[in-house]
Amino acid sequence: MSVHRLSRDQINQLPDSPGVYRYFNKSNELIYVGKAKSLKKRVGSYFNKTTQFNRKTRKLVSEINNIEVTLVNSEFEALLLENNLIKQNQPKYNILLKDDKTFPYVCISNERFPRIYSTRKHIPSLGTYYGPFTSVKAMNNVLKLINVLFTLRTCRYDLSEENILKGKFKICLEYHIGNCKGPCEGLQSEEDYLRDIDQAKHILKGNLSIPKNYFKTHMQEAAERLAFEEAERFKNKLESLDKFHSKSIVVNPSILDLDVFTIISDEKYAFINYLRIKNGTINLSQTSTVKKQLNEEDAEILSLMMVTLRDTFQSTAKEVLTNTALEIHSDLFKTILPQRGDKKKLIDLSVKNALYAKKEKYTALENVKDRGNRVLKQLQKDLQLKALPTHIECFDNSNIQGTNPVASMVCFKMGRPSKKDYRHYKIKTVVGADDFGSMKEVVGRRYKRLVEEKSPLPKLIVIDGGKGQLNAATEALKSLNLYGEIPIIGIAKRLEELYFPEDQFPLHIDKKSESLKLIQHLRDEAHRFAITFHRDLRSKNSFQFALEEVDGIGEATIDALLKKFRTLKGIEAASKEELAETIGPSKAAKVRAYFKQKKEA
Repeated sequence: MSVHRLSRDQINQLPDSPGVYRYFNKSNELIYVGKAKSLKKRVGSYFNKTTQFNRKTRKLVSEINNIEVTLVNSEFEALLLENNLIKQNQPKYNILLKDDKTFPYVCISNERFPRIYSTRKHIPSLGTYYGPFTSVKAMNNVLKLINVLFTLRTCRYDLSEENILKGKFKICLEYHIGNCKGPCEGLQSEEDYLRDIDQAKHILKGNLSIPKNYFKTHMQEAAERLAFEEAERFKNKLESLDKFHSKSIVVNPSILDLDVFTIISDEKYAFINYLRIKNGTINLSQTSTVKKQLNEEDAEILSLMMVTLRDTFQSTAKEVLTNTALEIHSDLFKTILPQRGDKKKLIDLSVKNALYAKKEKYTALENVKDRGNRVLKQLQKDLQLKALPTHIECFDNSNIQGTNPVASMVCFKMGRPSKKDYRHYKIKTVVGADDFGSMKEVVGRRYKRLVEEKSPLPKLIVIDGGKGQLNAATEALKSLNLYGEIPIIGIAKRLEELYFPEDQFPLHIDKKSESLKLIQHLRDEAHRFAITFHRDLRSKNSFQFALEEVDGIGEATIDALLKKFRTLKGIEAASKEELAETIGPSKAAKVRAYFKQKKEA
């Protein structure tokens, strides 16, 4: 594969061959990855047909500064590369593909007498892994079956020949109750133990017919030897296996191994269901929800998710059924769009699962929306507000011994944080630790600006503090002729009391009420936002005060250094040449001398 970097003006020079393209913005940040059967046509379409695109795609195109392409041999290779690049980089305009590391696996350890156990860590050097399992319950059912059918050890002893001969270990309760044959004391041979492991492997792979025949054969042999108790034990194991198999959804014994992928989508989301069929039985069902970014087509999303899910669940099926035509040509598998018969029934079942996931998603979204409306209505009732408080703003101050006084304003819309509307304030007109004066200043600055810009005013203002802070904020509203137009309350920390202007007695809301929890959330968020800003400012100022002592180093130079190297340690670690690129050789020499002197002191 070859990689080429080009500007937007060089698009017409792209080859008419398959590959992957990457879009970078002015900051050289990767913002989109795509695949194409023809790079020239696909990349060119972004710049020749802009009027046909939706708003998000037009925004993507407006941000493209550079393009990088990788040529491959086939469209399927392009799909694999695209999939990997999206997972690694998570570009903001691509649908999010993530390797889900939280699914559990079953591991057969690489030990002399292997153990079988569940784990969420995938470390290939420790053993052979089966899964991942989308359901912990399903995985535990398989492990329980294996423990019922076979006598495998659960201890963590190092059962080397040397340790067993030395008699380092003693049999435990598991031996006495018949769950283990005591390999730790040499009471079971490795050959006999591995026979059980081999049969367990078939169960983990979903090949239940092999262990069934194994138990059936041993049951018949024991009966012929008149060893009826042994035959009974094998019969019970066979019945346990049959019972487990009957819980699985049997499709058709003639249908062996295949994958089923279906997609149901709307403007916002795509729902992809994956069914894995082993020996005529569905042994896995997984539905994934994908949030669309650029109004991607179903075939595009399904292709990406197919590669991701097959890789995640280690599928080797040669046949893949889909409900959407895919132009994928691979030596690993072939895609089929069934129209009738048992395979079409599998598609219908998969679609049913995808539709169920869609219903659950939108039900959950509606519940969140309903809860938000319910809490706001309760708050309106508790505070006796005229309008529903769909837009709330909360203020808080922060200073330590009067240094670096700051304030914050957080904004909640429909009962949820609207972080793009958060604001920080440096106190300009107040000297020292004057919380009341600081509150009056920032409230006045905030709403003076909103009035000048003719921006929407909030439906409720919350002040973090008691009567003093509330009165200061009220004075600011009066000076802007807004007092009485916007409801305003204060919340005192000690008893969670709510104060209204000109009201002598506080309002007490039930401590368990959702409306009080919303006000507390606002107050806590404003406090967190103010404290974070104050801490950052204090840290930056302490650094500035130190560097400003250096002759010729001013605020502009310090800001340039912080912008480039981010932290004090970053500046100190930078070479003289790197510093010179940012602030010039003369100032770079002074900064280096400062740090050298500081280190020697």
